[in-house]
Amino acid sequence: MKDLDSLIDAIIIDRVLKSRHIIEAFEKVDRADFVPDMFKEAAYVDAPLGIGENQTISQPTTVAFMLEQLSPQKGDKILDIGAGSGWTTAMLCHIVGDEGSVLGLERIDSLVELGKFNLARYCPDETRCRIEKAGERLGVPGKKFDKILVSAAADELPEELIDQLNVGGKLVIPVRDSIEVVTKTSEEEYQRESIYGFRFVPLVY
Repeated sequence: MKDLDSLIDAIIIDRVLKSRHIIEAFEKVDRADFVPDMFKEAAYVDAPLGIGENQTISQPTTVAFMLEQLSPQKGDKILDIGAGSGWTTAMLCHIVGDEGSVLGLERIDSLVELGKFNLARYCPDETRCRIEKAGERLGVPGKKFDKILVSAAADELPEELIDQLNVGGKLVIPVRDSIEVVTKTSEEEYQRESIYGFRFVPLVY
């Protein structure tokens, strides 16, 4: 794709990108600001791109699909695991607005700093949206979120992340070659949908 509008139009035509507020996030948060200089010309190609440390910024169609499944809304409190260069964190910050919050977690030190730098262009208010280094345990044990997005593949569905959801909350996470969409229906129960045909870098924790 030659420009951002063409990329967005293509994902809409493919019927992956549907919701107006998610389309607007794609429009307002330019992917080119989150890729290395050497890949700027490829920023609007619908493909994953390297961001260093053997990590990638995900394919735009895949990100659109996962955000549509997550269904983030204004005012949501969201956890973004595997923040990478900060693109999805910034889009989520745009979506949740001033009344919501987004915490991005990343394990690799250099990417934590890169993500913070990139995010600051779009959301300088760190009390609302920020990226931090991930701890030894997955997510933020003891805290609750309305939505959790994970951008790396786990070997199995992590129950500890379901514990960190509010009732009615949603977790979207790659597990091996599928994307799992988990909706928490009560403190003890949840519904799970598996959607196959995806590949991600492995989740490390």
